[in-house]
Amino acid sequence: MRAHAARLVDDRIRIESRDVPMPEPGPRQLLVHVRAAGLNRGELLALRKQPAGTQAILGIEAAGEVVRAGADAGPFKAGDRIMGRCRAAFADYALLDAHDALAVPERLSWSQAAALPIAAMVVYDMLIAQGRLAEDEWLLVTGISSGVGVTALQLAKALGARVIGTSGSAGKLAVLERLGLDVGLRTRAPDFHDAVMAATGGRGADLIVNIAGGSVFAECVRSLAFEGRLATVGYMDGVLEGRLDLAALHARRLTIFGVSSKGCGPERRQRIVQGVAERVLPLVADGRLAPVIDRVFPFDELEAAIARMESDEQPGKIVAGGT
Repeated sequence: MRAHAARLVDDRIRIESRDVPMPEPGPRQLLVHVRAAGLNRGELLALRKQPAGTQAILGIEAAGEVVRAGADAGPFKAGDRIMGRCRAAFADYALLDAHDALAVPERLSWSQAAALPIAAMVVYDMLIAQGRLAEDEWLLVTGISSGVGVTALQLAKALGARVIGTSGSAGKLAVLERLGLDVGLRTRAPDFHDAVMAATGGRGADLIVNIAGGSVFAECVRSLAFEGRLATVGYMDGVLEGRLDLAALHARRLTIFGVSSKGCGPERRQRIVQGVAERVLPLVADGRLAPVIDRVFPFDELEAAIARMESDEQPGKIVAGGT
């Protein structure tokens, strides 16, 4: 079968294709014929931090048909349409741990299904499990045009919340207004506090999702309401530090938390997957939440897909393969 690896060469991410043996599923794994796989910025950022020439196996989410199931892999069987987090997704076949697998709703294409798993898990974790977003609360998302940002917008609206989003592109904000964005702020700078306060009647945002990174961290803290919550989920600006106003944290009873699966064991990850199945997939099934796809590239055009992502021009997700 064909698989694809990435290598950093002269500050460019180059893709190498090769023939590799078919993987064999373990007792709690599913062998999946990959129909489409989602591209994620975090993988590219991690590769760019490595020395030149470093090779990496990209692809952490996929959708496809089960070919063979391990003896203890649960209810899924050959022929089932599934999606989920996995390793080496940019290949003809991939292995999914059974506890990471989700059934693909009938209304989704392969490309849409491949765009959903990581974003859905992250957004469920930060909006529901940790963020406790409630009806009529205000959510602020910095860098809202990303795949996670767009999914956060749709889930928040389904929960009855109101949403403010920042982006450097007026065009992207216009697209998201059609998905229910209440207030779009055209900025990439830490200058949105006054606009957030004006939009919320002086209250501030009840929950903030910071995808932009450290350059806006202090402004996010300033923009929180009393007992507000701040989720850190990305560093699009590459800035890993930010000033924390301890007096504001103390007096306004603020909560600051991170959203990452890196330190999560199988049981915690399974709880998140179960939460997605119970709280997010019904919204997908009835059409209230639909993955927003920027472009779909064939697997043999992965370099073009990566260039598209690193251009920061896309609203929503970039997907490889699939239809």
